Amino acid sequence: MKNILVTGRPGVGKTTLIKKVIKDLKLDAGGFYTEEVRKGGIRQGFEIVTLSGKRGTLASVNFKSPYRVGKYGVNLRDLEEVGGGAIEEAIEKNSFLVIDEIGKMELFSEKFISLLKKALESPVNLLGVIKLKDDHLTSEIKSRPDTVVYFLDRQNFSQVEQKVKETIR
Repeated sequence: MKNILVTGRPGVGKTTLIKKVIKDLKLDAGGFYTEEVRKGGIRQGFEIVTLSGKRGTLASVNFKSPYRVGKYGVNLRDLEEVGGGAIEEAIEKNSFLVIDEIGKMELFSEKFISLLKKALESPVNLLGVIKLKDDHLTSEIKSRPDTVVYFLDRQNFSQVEQKVKETIR
């Protein structure tokens, strides 16, 4: 399969799994993952971190935006510039593209959706995280014939990790 996606509830280790697979298999990968931003143990938002080390704010409780998910204002500019830039660069330079994640925040951006569709059609392999609850676009992505989706929970981390690695090999 060209496109390997992991889904599951928040906090089950989807990002951890993606990072572990990239490291263990020493993949020639570009793209980005998301990271929680915490202060005093309380989540304040999310950062976009590219595999080349660039950072941007994806969402924050302190960010004013018409695009909101719960208490977080979504920063489309950093999503498109940092995350979108990492997607474009990986399509050009790498054999694997990491997108963590294809979720509600990211899908506010038409530019992100356009780059995601370009990535899905490109020769580059995609390793990503996709939201559990489907909408029209994520349902369409999950049902592509060149795509496999693994459901991750707290009990099956090792099994899903092995399946993802086997699929890549």
